[in-house]
Amino acid sequence: MRPSEAENYRHPHTSEGLNPIVEEEEGGRIVTGRLLGGDEEYGIVNGIPRFCPRENYSSSFGYQWQFWSETQLDSRGRWGTVSESRLFGESEWPRNLEGERILEAGCGMGRFTEILATTGAKICSFDYSAAVEANFHNNGHHENVCFAQADIYAPPYEPESFDKVLCIGVLQHCPSPKRAFLSLTRFVKPGGEIFVDNYLLSWKSLFLGKYYLRPVTRLLSAKTLHRFVKFHVGWVFPFTGWLQRHIGRPGRSLSCVLAMPDYRGVFDVDEETARELSRLDAFDALAPAYDRPKTFGAVRKWFDEAGLVDVVLKPGSNGIAARGRKPA
Repeated sequence: MRPSEAENYRHPHTSEGLNPIVEEEEGGRIVTGRLLGGDEEYGIVNGIPRFCPRENYSSSFGYQWQFWSETQLDSRGRWGTVSESRLFGESEWPRNLEGERILEAGCGMGRFTEILATTGAKICSFDYSAAVEANFHNNGHHENVCFAQADIYAPPYEPESFDKVLCIGVLQHCPSPKRAFLSLTRFVKPGGEIFVDNYLLSWKSLFLGKYYLRPVTRLLSAKTLHRFVKFHVGWVFPFTGWLQRHIGRPGRSLSCVLAMPDYRGVFDVDEETARELSRLDAFDALAPAYDRPKTFGAVRKWFDEAGLVDVVLKPGSNGIAARGRKPA
């Protein structure tokens, strides 16, 4: 954390400013220290302010995104510009956001952070899990990005201070997706926008194999589940590949029934990258403590309750892609 970044943070519950105390500094960054506010203090550990316990219900994501810390980065060149296309295609935001402030909730290892950093905006990126450490490693060199480990229900920022709020791949993994969404809307400026997505609840959900395995797999330790995923993908991946060669697209569709997404034919990737993506997304599907898909109607009600206007809901990569604007 750079000393100048302290002005971005606020007490999560009172919104008061926080004063930085430096204990160890290196290369112009605070490596270890504290942020003081009233009678409370929040540690700065490994250069990242921590506003929540390091281990919590999202700990599986900390393991996941530190293990697969670079797999989904566009800059690594393994799958083209999938993250960039998804971000701008679904949010419909312009690529030039010079002078704006963006809050990125649930940043993970930073696949979208690195794209946002190119827009010219100031990015405040946080995650509830230790995955934020992978993001810091991947994107800490950007001068316009600051990081925090924080709770989505109590982000440590000033209310109504962001031009845009982004939350991709997160809400369905919260204990209450609606409450998480409403929490984020507090940080949108009048006239500003919020874009979120959420898994879709439909009749097709009955055929997703992950929901039949999750009652057991979500109770396993991350390392144990990782071993299971390697074994599971080890036989499903060649099987669905054989099916695709013989019956085409239906063979790929069957992969989700078997709780292993197969991206061959979806992304232009080599065989080994496709296998690695299957392991990553199988783990992502089976590990989280919560998986709460919603209908389009339920998500629309969130936007209405928040008083947002110009609301647009449409099918997206994760199921439902939704955006709205806070009245000026």
